[in-house]
Amino acid sequence: MTQKPSLPKGTRDFGPIPMMRRNYLFNTTRSVFELYGYLPIETPAMETLDTLMGKYGEEGDKLIFKILNSGDFTSGIRKDLAEQLVEHPDQTQQVSRSMASQISEKALRYDLTVPFARFVVQHRDEISFPFKRYQIQPVWRADRPQKGRYREFYQCDVDVIGSNSLLNEAELIKIIDDIFQKFGLSIVIKLNNRKILAGLAEVSGLGNNITDFTVALDKIDKIGLEQVKEEWISKGITTESIEKLTPVIGLSGTSSDKISALKDFLSPSPTGVLGIEEVETLISLINAFNLKSTVELDLTLARGLNYYTGAIIEVKSLDFQIGSICGGGRYDDLTGIFGMPGVSGVGVSFGADRIYDVLEQTQKFPAFATSGKQVLFLNFGTEEAAACQAFTSKLRDAGIRCELYPDQAKIKKQMQYADQNQIPIVVLIGETERLAQKAVIKLMLSGEQTHVDFSDLASEIRKMI
Repeated sequence: MTQKPSLPKGTRDFGPIPMMRRNYLFNTTRSVFELYGYLPIETPAMETLDTLMGKYGEEGDKLIFKILNSGDFTSGIRKDLAEQLVEHPDQTQQVSRSMASQISEKALRYDLTVPFARFVVQHRDEISFPFKRYQIQPVWRADRPQKGRYREFYQCDVDVIGSNSLLNEAELIKIIDDIFQKFGLSIVIKLNNRKILAGLAEVSGLGNNITDFTVALDKIDKIGLEQVKEEWISKGITTESIEKLTPVIGLSGTSSDKISALKDFLSPSPTGVLGIEEVETLISLINAFNLKSTVELDLTLARGLNYYTGAIIEVKSLDFQIGSICGGGRYDDLTGIFGMPGVSGVGVSFGADRIYDVLEQTQKFPAFATSGKQVLFLNFGTEEAAACQAFTSKLRDAGIRCELYPDQAKIKKQMQYADQNQIPIVVLIGETERLAQKAVIKLMLSGEQTHVDFSDLASEIRKMI
């Protein structure tokens, strides 16, 4: 029986042209990261389950891909748990969590930040602080696949750890601006601060409901304010608290206008006041850079991950609507979970797959990212092919990507190959050209043809490239 080939939902294959474009994306981000002094690291695709669980909030923990222990993984399940499940079916969730810990001890990484914190603690004697690193690797989430949301996707992370200075946040925002300028994309950079959100919760009388408040608030762009309010009520947040919060999170105007209104509202909260001070300082530092991108304070921005403690950042495309294409923030004690307290870090993550989609939809990929080949020599026969091979060597020595069609096929077929691979330049050296020591250079886009002497062929192609 023939098996029909298929992929797991939420994953994709990438052919040569998409890979050229992805490499352009990765190389562009990498070049900017290194320009600012960030160094590369990599971590394994899998981490221990203990490393990942409990770092992303209840919603995030549900999306972690767990890996079954190898061998007879069911043999370790305690008999009493199975009996408890039969006798008390209402305890399914509790029992399944207990079982999961016995049959799975590892998981695919959910993001790059928690593994980075683990890396810092384990390698603390090998690195110097502040430690500036970048990491370009795939992550996995057991999410529902949809447009712009995948189960396997790449992140391009850049973080600095071991420094409390807001200069780091400002530099990361400048990096964001630089990268998207290189891509030719228009963006808006949204800012907020978790201390401001904590202050709003405190002043509005939310008590211990800060997590429920921020998790629901983070969905406001997707489900709207009214459904967010319904979720707050379902989590036990009172109508009175919601009425206090609504006018504040709905503030409009400039960032300065919002800050002025916040100062009055948050004056009873020392945490909230500190958050305002941090935002004011950060905006002042950003203004000194004269960014090309728009920066705005967005009080509905919450970033659902539990580990953020200060500034939070999110980037939206103005060219194509797809959700967040970059985001991050300050985390004050993520390393403390692994036994190294008091080390603050801040970072942002570029969503490579969503950025790819925006570049594709807006046709902003440069021509050189469309094909890995620049020149194709057609094959007219043994003697002509030998002459072409000599030229391909010269061009490759000059850094020009070229190839000779391997078979003496019909010219139409060889030209179709050039078209399908989007090769911009084709060189024709038939018997007549070989004897005359001349070649024909054809520009595939315009159809223009130029006759050149063999002695000038390499230099003419270099000019065209």
